[in-house]
Amino acid sequence: MSETKEVVRIARTGLDGTKTISKALRGLKGVGDMYANAVSENLGYEQGKRLGELSEEEIDEIEEYLKNPEELELPEWLRNRRKDRDTGEDGHLIESDLELKEEFDIRRLKEIESYKGWRHKIGLPVRGQKTKSSFRSEGKIGVSRARLQEEASAGGGEDEE
Repeated sequence: MSETKEVVRIARTGLDGTKTISKALRGLKGVGDMYANAVSENLGYEQGKRLGELSEEEIDEIEEYLKNPEELELPEWLRNRRKDRDTGEDGHLIESDLELKEEFDIRRLKEIESYKGWRHKIGLPVRGQKTKSSFRSEGKIGVSRARLQEEASAGGGEDEE
């Protein structure tokens, strides 16, 4: 049996070579459970095979199929970029390509001043969540005990004159 590599590089990301192929592929941004399982099954790897046990050629093959799902003939509903606004085609993006496309989509929403773009601009939730008690990470709302103690100590010295 060949030696298992601890870290395997796929799409400029270090993945855990001790995990099975489908579990390790989930470490990539844009690759979920269903997509990882579909890729590993379509390439013909048994379920228990570890990612670190694969040869460099097999790893390159996996990376190529992750970037080009058309060659695997996976169903359209598995892809994360269906009916793209620019091209109208179904595609699947991973890692930095996905992050860049998301950034451009949000920027476009802000430019056309849609409701979602406006919510992105002011840092509020976009998908209809309630905001009474959540999404308060930016600034503190309410009374801060430390600030009250500072004001009391600073204000107490001025009033005694």
